[in-house]
This record gives sequence, C-alpha cells and structure tokens, in this order.
Amino acid sequence: MGQKLGIGDAFPDVTLNLVGGGTTALPGDLRGGYNVILFYRGHW
Repeated sequence: MGQKLGIGDAFPDVTLNLVGGGTTALPGDLRGGYNVILFYRGHW
C-alpha cells in the first residue's frame, strides 16, 4: 500500500484508463484550483 498524502503534498503523476475508452493523466489533465476525484471500484 502506498503512503497517504499529507497536507501540502503534491498529487503523484498517474495515468488512468477511462470507462468509455481513452486515458486521463492526473494531475496534468485537471483544471482549476480545487478538484474532487472519485474512484469507483465497480463490481466484485
């Protein structure tokens, strides 16, 4: 398991596969100063 982010820590660079196809890079593809990221596991 990775380490938790602390206050003021930078979000690590990751590339995620999107459900509808394609990918998104975090945090590079985010816009604005504040963002919410939801990770949905789906089915078991």
